[in-house]
Amino acid sequence: MTTTRRSFLYTAAAAATAQSLSRALTAGRLPQGQGTDEIKVGLIGCGGRGSGAISQALSTNGMTRLVAIADMFGDRLDGCLDSLGENEAFKKKVDVAKEKRFVGPDAFLGVIGSGCDVVVIATPPHFRPSHFEAAIAAKKHVFFEKPVAVDGPGVRRVLAAAEAAQKLGLVVCSGLQRHHQNGYLETMQRIHGGDLGRLLFARCSWNQGGLWVKDRQPEWSDMEWQLRNWLYFTWLSGDHIVEQHVHNLDVINWAMQAHPSRCRGMGGRQVRTDPKYGHIFDHHAVQYQYESGAWCFSECRQIEGCANDVSEHVYGTQGEAHMGGRCRITGDKAWTHEGANNDPYQTEHDDFFAAIRTGKPFNEGRMVAESTLTAIMGRMASYSGREVTWKEALESDEKWGPDSYEFGPLPVDPVPMPGQKRG
Repeated sequence: MTTTRRSFLYTAAAAATAQSLSRALTAGRLPQGQGTDEIKVGLIGCGGRGSGAISQALSTNGMTRLVAIADMFGDRLDGCLDSLGENEAFKKKVDVAKEKRFVGPDAFLGVIGSGCDVVVIATPPHFRPSHFEAAIAAKKHVFFEKPVAVDGPGVRRVLAAAEAAQKLGLVVCSGLQRHHQNGYLETMQRIHGGDLGRLLFARCSWNQGGLWVKDRQPEWSDMEWQLRNWLYFTWLSGDHIVEQHVHNLDVINWAMQAHPSRCRGMGGRQVRTDPKYGHIFDHHAVQYQYESGAWCFSECRQIEGCANDVSEHVYGTQGEAHMGGRCRITGDKAWTHEGANNDPYQTEHDDFFAAIRTGKPFNEGRMVAESTLTAIMGRMASYSGREVTWKEALESDEKWGPDSYEFGPLPVDPVPMPGQKRG
């Protein structure tokens, strides 16, 4: 499905997949288990995370086989296949015929229509709502990376598709791997069991140096440059508070067993100001309030030469929980996790494929959508300087990104300015 004009209308895709979802639900519930039979997998998105995710999918128990693959760019598709081919363990598990290698904005439709049982979605976050919708409409089990959207309209689409997946008995797994990490799982059991008493507040951080950037090549159009540097454009990544910090915010929501009701924040673009970094901020700080009265103090930064910290902390009337390194609790019921440290990236795929084979109910769609919206509302507050409510973020009609994906001119949005810029 290589395209020459390379255009695909966002609105047309939304209408088509909505109709398909309706037909799928009318058709009824799918059979749950697939026993020990081979599970055919299709991959959409061949970057670093996509290559990692498909490697983990092929490393699960039982027979799995990669049968279709898609990416916006042919060189990334070829690079992913070459990398998989270098792994001796995958020699019999990678079988992608040339006619099932799809390139371009609508390449995801080729994978979904390829006859696979499972779709792994690792495209930039902007594309995940439409890709997830289409996969569920086609009755595919789905693993999709976090975050799952970059704006309120995208989150609503994911929530609707996740509900449809639930009714169809489809298995949905997200890239929030801490939900499959031994230390975090046991810590949450203790928090929810009351070991901290009443929860008062929390804090979380993802502070680190810079990430990769690809220098613009003379032959690249504006669209290609932005797609290849998707981290640095809000319409593609959601900004790093959404793309990366969502992990920490998800942990706090998990501990609180709720999402925040409102937030206020600030941020800016102080160091990473070169145009090659698009228009996103390089730091954010947001205060979230929950209906219980508890607060979360959140910060994220991508600036070299500063103190680094990736962790989550929850404080209650009887103790504190500290996560990020070795999980531990201090206070009346002090505890330190001494068990094995599993690889949560592999375990989430192990759990995902085991649920498909056994028919176990497993759907992380709503969870990852709510954690994504938590990050989005924080960005809205940081960009605008206003207080933003959960209701406002969820019901927002503001959509980031173009209506068509033409490989040509695409102006870069101005850097958001608090007090002046949209949320």
